[in-house]
Amino acid sequence: MESGDLYKAANSLRASSSSFWRNSAKDTIFSKSSNEVMDDDEALKWAALEKLPTYNRLKRGLFTASNGEVNEIDVTDIGALERKKVLQRLVGAVEEDNEKFLLKLRERIDRVGIHIPKIETRFEHLTVEAEAHVGSRALPTFFNFVVNIVESYLNYLHILSSKKKQVTILKDVSGIVRPCRMTLLLGPPSSGKTTLLLALAGKLGQDLKVSGRVTYNGHEMNEFVPQRTAAYISQNDVHIGEMTVRETLSFSARCQGVGSRFDLLSELSRREKAAKIKPDRDIDIYMKATASEGQEANQMITEYILKILDLEICADTLVGDEMLRGISGGQRKRVTTGEMLVGPAKALFMDGISTGLDSSTTVQIMKCLRQIVHILEGTAVIALLQPEPETYELFDDIILLSDGQIVYQGPRELVLEFFESMGFKCPERKGVADFLQEVTSRKDQEQYWMHKEKPYSFVTANEFSEAFQSFHVGSKIGDELAVPFDKTKNHPAALAANKYGISKKELLKANFSREYLLMKRNSFVYIFKISLVGLRKP
Repeated sequence: MESGDLYKAANSLRASSSSFWRNSAKDTIFSKSSNEVMDDDEALKWAALEKLPTYNRLKRGLFTASNGEVNEIDVTDIGALERKKVLQRLVGAVEEDNEKFLLKLRERIDRVGIHIPKIETRFEHLTVEAEAHVGSRALPTFFNFVVNIVESYLNYLHILSSKKKQVTILKDVSGIVRPCRMTLLLGPPSSGKTTLLLALAGKLGQDLKVSGRVTYNGHEMNEFVPQRTAAYISQNDVHIGEMTVRETLSFSARCQGVGSRFDLLSELSRREKAAKIKPDRDIDIYMKATASEGQEANQMITEYILKILDLEICADTLVGDEMLRGISGGQRKRVTTGEMLVGPAKALFMDGISTGLDSSTTVQIMKCLRQIVHILEGTAVIALLQPEPETYELFDDIILLSDGQIVYQGPRELVLEFFESMGFKCPERKGVADFLQEVTSRKDQEQYWMHKEKPYSFVTANEFSEAFQSFHVGSKIGDELAVPFDKTKNHPAALAANKYGISKKELLKANFSREYLLMKRNSFVYIFKISLVGLRKP
């Protein structure tokens, strides 16, 4: 049974109090955490922690040293050695321990009756169009650059009509992205994958013509801040080359803030205190550190992401760029992914994150993402180009795009059934992902035709799309879209209402800290330039 299936919980009820996390259900009472027996000294330290005010209690934890001694520490100023020991005990080997660690997190939350926020994304009749030059005019040449500037000026004065052509990127697509399920977005190049991900993440350009609607838990995009609710991971790696991998992820975590993690921890601590539950010490330190703001506190989530993305080996290496030698292309791609994973976003839209990675590394990363999505009830849509069979099997749902239309969307197990109903069969030794991307191609489609006694004729993407609407999976999605999402089931903490994750003062401090770091790292250049200014004659 899948991990996500073990943790299907009912939607949370609206609270009568101000807390995000309270519901009307009666709290379960436990005398102690399972399999934990404390001595008198440790029990006294827990009792001292519980007497602290809530804010102070959420900043303190009990750390077990190598010799077994238990000491009280400040999680907002935890040292590198202590942080390393905590993560080593929680996630020693990523392949074996990450799922156990996430299950411990989820067990702590579940046993006091707290529901984790979930996001269901719907897109209905979504059409995206753009005006662009075609043919030789689309080439990035100096001549075209000059002509485009002159033409745009004449167009503005209404002297010359625009010669740009209307290009449809997405054609009336509809679907549902469900929480707790890994969704794989497939399609040949120029099929509209990136545009669909940008539309779902609320990051489409202003120069595009968009019709249709995208909703999160029934709420329109203008009712919340989608840029903070969801995270879009681009296929382009844009970093500051003079910063190390650890500094890059730490800065990203500091700027994105902790989201609703602090509110969750406050309610969790309140209920555990009322139920006299003593949590696992290392889990407690991890959750308190990741729910606290500040440069040192952010290092805990940074170190965890470095570990699951296999970036520890290059954590203190400069990222590098075209002019500065740094990490490899595959490692840079993982840094791009990690920049968003350190944040509190519940919906992840990832575009080509496996580019430059070997198959074993891709499988490991996808396994970790699958565990996060299933156990912590996240939402993920990941676009991959020609994934390996081992990677393909890790996904729950498939969205297949071709010529800007959805050819199939639904469970991975039923995708071959749909194409067999259309007369196309995947060969036994053929990867299903490769088959899906080739079956809509005019060049490759004929080889998969299974009715040899009948004449073959090319089936277009539009014909596939229309047939899918009458397929039982497609008709079920249509029926669900016909019923509006019940907004009363939306968790108050699921959608971000504030534009920034931290205060503007903290954002200013973070940016000043980064610029000061870069100035120290390039101190020779600054000193040399200041010397030149001082030696310049008046």
